[in-house]
Amino acid sequence: MPRLLYSPASPYSAKVRMAAIHTGYAVSAETVDTNADPDDLIKANPLGKIPCLITDDGQGIFDSRVIMQHIGRETGNILYPRNAAKRLEAERLEAITDGICDCLLAHVYERRFRPEEKIHLPWLERQWSKVTRALDELNENPPKLTKKTTGGHIALRATLGYLALRFDGQWERGRSKLTRWAKRFDERFPELVEALPK
Repeated sequence: MPRLLYSPASPYSAKVRMAAIHTGYAVSAETVDTNADPDDLIKANPLGKIPCLITDDGQGIFDSRVIMQHIGRETGNILYPRNAAKRLEAERLEAITDGICDCLLAHVYERRFRPEEKIHLPWLERQWSKVTRALDELNENPPKLTKKTTGGHIALRATLGYLALRFDGQWERGRSKLTRWAKRFDERFPELVEALPK
């Protein structure tokens, strides 16, 4: 059975775990501490980043978008529509949500790893402005939820889960469409809630 090395708080890990659950793609999910540079992770991904999927033959697959595409191929393209326009829509949604997470993690790491006197506030403000622009656009045009969810929908829900975990009370104001979207997603796919960032 493939092994998925992940962190429970990681939005990228959450996205992949949710996709595996949704598609029925069986993995052995194992938490790792990336700061410890565990041997299994480094051998599979020299960048030492999670999530990392290790196939039965020992091949390391990373980053999260590549893993998502792999899971999609392995499960009969459940995650990404066959229609080119709809597939592009799902991939674009995944790209913007991953970009939001990139900015959020830059924010978190700046505060976590730098002494208070060395935190660069203009950098943090720039990252946050990217997040707010993207969230505003998504709030104006939230993706339609249908019976079939896509990799893009899953990525958005994982991102909103990460925002709730690390930035609770800092992003929701004025974005009621997005908060309602997350609630509807959870009602429609309750089995995926357990994999949200925590």
